[in-house]
Amino acid sequence: MNAPRLHLPAIDRLLKHPATTALVERYGHAVVVASLREAAAAYRAELLAGAESAADPVGALLAAAEAALATSQTSSLRPVFNLSGTVLHTNLGRALLAESAVAALASAASQPSNLEYELASAQRGHRDAHVEHWLTRITGAEAATAVNNCAAAVMLILNTFAPRREVIVARGELVEIGGAFRIPDVMATAGARLREVGTTNRVHLRDYAEAISPRTAMIMKIHPSNYRIEGFTASVAEADLATLAHQHGLPLAVDLGSGTLLDFAAFGLPHEPTVQETLAQGADVVAFSGDKLLGGPQAGLIVGRKDLIQRLRKNPMTRALRLDKLIIAALEATLRLYGDAEHARRQIPTLRLLTRPECEIAALAHRLQPAVAAACADCATVSVQACASQIGSGALPVDLLPSAALVLTPRGEWKVDALAARLRALPRPVIGRIYQDALWLDLRCLEDAEAFLAQFVSPVA
Repeated sequence: MNAPRLHLPAIDRLLKHPATTALVERYGHAVVVASLREAAAAYRAELLAGAESAADPVGALLAAAEAALATSQTSSLRPVFNLSGTVLHTNLGRALLAESAVAALASAASQPSNLEYELASAQRGHRDAHVEHWLTRITGAEAATAVNNCAAAVMLILNTFAPRREVIVARGELVEIGGAFRIPDVMATAGARLREVGTTNRVHLRDYAEAISPRTAMIMKIHPSNYRIEGFTASVAEADLATLAHQHGLPLAVDLGSGTLLDFAAFGLPHEPTVQETLAQGADVVAFSGDKLLGGPQAGLIVGRKDLIQRLRKNPMTRALRLDKLIIAALEATLRLYGDAEHARRQIPTLRLLTRPECEIAALAHRLQPAVAAACADCATVSVQACASQIGSGALPVDLLPSAALVLTPRGEWKVDALAARLRALPRPVIGRIYQDALWLDLRCLEDAEAFLAQFVSPVA
């Protein structure tokens, strides 16, 4: 049993090899030593299992260690081509940042900044100041604050204004969002007590009025997010809820979910309630996301009455949920683009992709089809088909955008799952959607066509 061990080179000997010197310069001494030891242990296990000794044990161990180092040092967070047809795809990172936001993020990451420092007075400042100015200017709100996502924003609102007290919510608005997070669970964790009113499909103003009691702390309206009830339905407008709430000295909080700062109808898209409209109808605080329709980094934004925002800032949870300097820099740069609606549409990738003309996407599909068909000739036929994209992340869940796709239909013994796996194994993985036993590559979100096409110059391996 000890004989095979005699073939193992000592780690000290391996460290003196010229190839190891290069590895140490690239990865560091400690990491290389650990990798060599792991390679030696694996080689020893193979020998003890009956494997033959390598003709060049030193070379074999160095090669194994180098391969392991290359794998371990490669980021697990990789760029992919999102050709799924969902613009704001949660699993694929949601919104892409504008170039100015990326530059602002890099600047904040690489040098000191006045994150919580007022340059004029040389006093400690507040990090909210960098985004509050733009949020209030764009929405018309008295004040604004920001936390790390919209669920956190809702939790902070509930914990601040309704601990151990009731919050009235329509039964049809008790949604479950991605990852099985449910509004009732969020409310319970925040310390608030749910008082649901109405039925799944219909709620009336009288339902809210009859539910108000001395235990009531707030009325909350929640965006349905990822579904829509149609047919025999009824809901109560924010303006009417605001009037009722204010008659009883209660605040009205609105969770807009995706939230948008622009009227999508102006770009030929279905209308989505804007933050400005919601405030104008009397909402006292409005929560919405930064990384969905707004097109910025992940954040939960809260705008509304100044006195209520000040109370939110005093909640100890605020520190636990606050944004870091990188997100603040990217968010501020994104908000600056909203000074002009058309400028924002051109510069913010989410808005640009959502408003991309169908004819432009179809033309791209026809241009790419020959090269993709040639590269996939052994496994699929490739055609151009009209399709429909969706916005994603709970925004306008039943509204679709006309688009065009490359449709890869398996040939021979190939199955569509194997075909999809083949494209995911490319240097920059290609993510499509499987429909009718074919792989559909919706090109709405493909802007770097040359990088995509470069992977199809030769047959897909």
